[in-house]
Amino acid sequence: MKHLPALIILCFLGATGFAQQDTVPPPAYTLYPLPQFSVLLPDSATWYTKKDLPKNKKTVVMVFSPDCEHCQHETELIRQHISGFKHSQLLMVTPLAFEKMRDFYEKYGLSQYKNITVGYDPKFFFTGYFKMKVFPFIAIYDKKYALLKTFEGSPPIEDLLKYVK
Repeated sequence: MKHLPALIILCFLGATGFAQQDTVPPPAYTLYPLPQFSVLLPDSATWYTKKDLPKNKKTVVMVFSPDCEHCQHETELIRQHISGFKHSQLLMVTPLAFEKMRDFYEKYGLSQYKNITVGYDPKFFFTGYFKMKVFPFIAIYDKKYALLKTFEGSPPIEDLLKYVK
């Protein structure tokens, strides 16, 4: 009887040794560089691809919904701190209606920023690739398109600026 507590502890420790390891692999987007993509620009005629991204600049991909208040707020913050993004190219894409994307583009005056490209993703490529659950989803890539950081939801602007400098 006096060895029963020790036996119980020993059995418990032995059972935990046989517990399954976490077998969920990391998402593919964390393992590979920014893939090839194509999005339709607001002019409704031009397709923008990875080849069009400026060389030797970090890339910030923001997948957004034009109706999302968090996305609207994040866009306002980016506009207010645009000087902090001078060494980056921002690619803002939405899988939602082209017309809403164009209205969003015009409402926020995004055409005035040379380092912001807004596009429509009719194939839902980015939402599937990033396995998105919420808008906005932001992925920051280095100059060689290796992933640096992702954000689900609306991160503080200071967190974004830390990765784009």
